[in-house]
Amino acid sequence: MHIVKEAKTFDTISTEVLVVGVTKHREQMQDWASFSTFYGDSLNAWLSTGDVSTDLKKITKLPFIKEHAKLKRILFVGLDERKNLTEGDLRAAFGLVGKELRALKVKDYSIWLEAFTTDAITVTDVAFLAGEGTGLGYYSIPHYKTTSNEVDYRMDAVHLVTAADDIDEVVAGYEVGIIYANAVNEARSLINLPPNLLTASDLAYYAEALAAEYDFEVEILDKAQLEELGMGGILSVNQGSVEEPRLITLKYKATEDFADPIGLVGKGVTYDTGGYSLKPKDSLVGMKGDMGGAAAVLGAMKIIGELRPHKNVVAVIGSTDNMVAGLAFKPDDVITMYSGKTVEILNTDAEGRIVLADATTYAKQQGATALIDVATLTGGVITALGMDKTGALANNDEFFTAFMEAAQETDEFVWRLPLTESDKKRIRKSDVADLNNSPGRDGHMIFGGGFVGEFVGDTPWIHLDIAGTSDAIATHDLGPKGGTGVMVRTLANFVQRLGEEK
Repeated sequence: MHIVKEAKTFDTISTEVLVVGVTKHREQMQDWASFSTFYGDSLNAWLSTGDVSTDLKKITKLPFIKEHAKLKRILFVGLDERKNLTEGDLRAAFGLVGKELRALKVKDYSIWLEAFTTDAITVTDVAFLAGEGTGLGYYSIPHYKTTSNEVDYRMDAVHLVTAADDIDEVVAGYEVGIIYANAVNEARSLINLPPNLLTASDLAYYAEALAAEYDFEVEILDKAQLEELGMGGILSVNQGSVEEPRLITLKYKATEDFADPIGLVGKGVTYDTGGYSLKPKDSLVGMKGDMGGAAAVLGAMKIIGELRPHKNVVAVIGSTDNMVAGLAFKPDDVITMYSGKTVEILNTDAEGRIVLADATTYAKQQGATALIDVATLTGGVITALGMDKTGALANNDEFFTAFMEAAQETDEFVWRLPLTESDKKRIRKSDVADLNNSPGRDGHMIFGGGFVGEFVGDTPWIHLDIAGTSDAIATHDLGPKGGTGVMVRTLANFVQRLGEEK
């Protein structure tokens, strides 16, 4: 996308659509009198009567009523009371703008940045949120319909209408927002891919392409190599599959010595039948998205590759599917994990934690001094927190507090649950092994994440269960139903913040 850098006055705009924020007290806005004259004498009357709404996130579309070279229409975006406006409100509003721009098949548009500023939200902040929000809202799910002949429109240019002195800083803000949006959208597309088109090998190919694009160090371990290492967790889950597993490692080296890397670990189960603990038929639909944690890690790595923060990162993804077959692992099996610990299998549908445990052990071996694992792990997190909250466990308060600051900036809701000694005792309760993989349904989310915690030791660690937030059951402000790409932005933002501490 081309970003036009010059500040423009209203009478020199040459674009298809102009986006303008409107509030209840618009007379306090700088240049409002000039703009209302530019548009037409009736505008203030329409705002007063509600024909042009100032309600939060309400979009009013009007044609341009004066002669103009190219400007066809204006989108008025309701902001309600300017003093109450948050960055989350603006991101969501711009998401709806993105949807509208796509519906209008707009190829270039202008945005009056000062119309969205507040005392706390600068022009550069608005530019970032506009890039991120419109990019997220513009996304559509790839499909395989043979009857569609609709032209796939793409945004070619955006004009930033602003009186800001440092236009380069403002443009940079917009560009970073677009980088964030593009990474989330790629993660969404991975999640939305049918499982026959995204196997563990396919996910590895994507990671290799990402590594080539951003000069990451990459390692892909196949089944024979996993067997040589004794990675019994991933291999056990893979036993029933005709598709080989993969362990994917990407390293972003901000320093030559690769000191103190943070580990990002993703669950890459490309399809989950539940194995012999078979899921009900209705629950099988949507299991193509059980690699949402892997998508989140890969999306974060794309942003990291673009922005090059001063923080070393090692990303590890364990990938396989979980199928039913004569050789599939089964309840009552005892398996030996990569760490050497033994596990009694009580539920083959509790497979994600087994894959994560091996991947987490490997991340530590690659030097990770702090860990975040991300997974669509349990239905229990949905029971506990609903579909709009990511559940978390942590073993280090300082590490989790720093992470939450990043999550609050991206407006991705995370809620920490307790992991007690009583919970750990139940995970460790087995007559025949060191651990069991499914202590019960009553604290399912805690037991799932707590199982992974048995493999991290004293390393600062956060577990993120995105089973509810990785997939949207209906369209929302920032995108369509389907994969959301949740945690891409927060993980990347957290790594950026860590880099700024250096």
